Amino acid sequence: MIVGLGNPGIEYQFTPHNAGFLAIDRIAERCNAVVANRRNRALTATAKLAGFDVVLAKPETFMNLSGIAIRMLAEELEIDPLQDLIVLYDEVDLPLGSLRVRERGSSAGHNGAKSISGALGSDEWLRVRIGVAPEDVEAASRVRKRSADYVLTPFRKKELAVLDEVLDRVAEAVEVVLKEGAGAAMNRFNRREEPAE
Repeated sequence: MIVGLGNPGIEYQFTPHNAGFLAIDRIAERCNAVVANRRNRALTATAKLAGFDVVLAKPETFMNLSGIAIRMLAEELEIDPLQDLIVLYDEVDLPLGSLRVRERGSSAGHNGAKSISGALGSDEWLRVRIGVAPEDVEAASRVRKRSADYVLTPFRKKELAVLDEVLDRVAEAVEVVLKEGAGAAMNRFNRREEPAE
């Protein structure tokens, strides 16, 4: 099960906090799937990805209650979320254009991650964190202090172009996790992309 975190509603669609939803949409696009089936307080789709049958999901519970929908889906689908779950979400501690694959970890203050760990009773679930912080160090520092405002403010056009490129890499990272495991994905995608000369 591959879950992207975000907030439902058109006003949140292109905000940093919806990077996870946008990543699920990108994966669905690649699989010719439409994430539109309502089930257990989430929009879902079944798809074939990297040769595997997967469920794509976007919880409709709002970010802070994401864990509720994930636990309900895992129970209905009879999957072990600590083995068969990949969660995609925004990360203000990483610059826009970057991503990090991790097999476990604390929520680092992210309310969606906190909700999932609480609902599952564990931090041992696989995540792909999508960087959303500004490149500029001072601006990034300000964002971390006032992240609640920043993550709910729509991206600028230039930022959307950078996000668009990283969403393709997120989709690729998920495929590598499925085919080769988390270790291979971390080796390949946890490096900082260097700008072209």
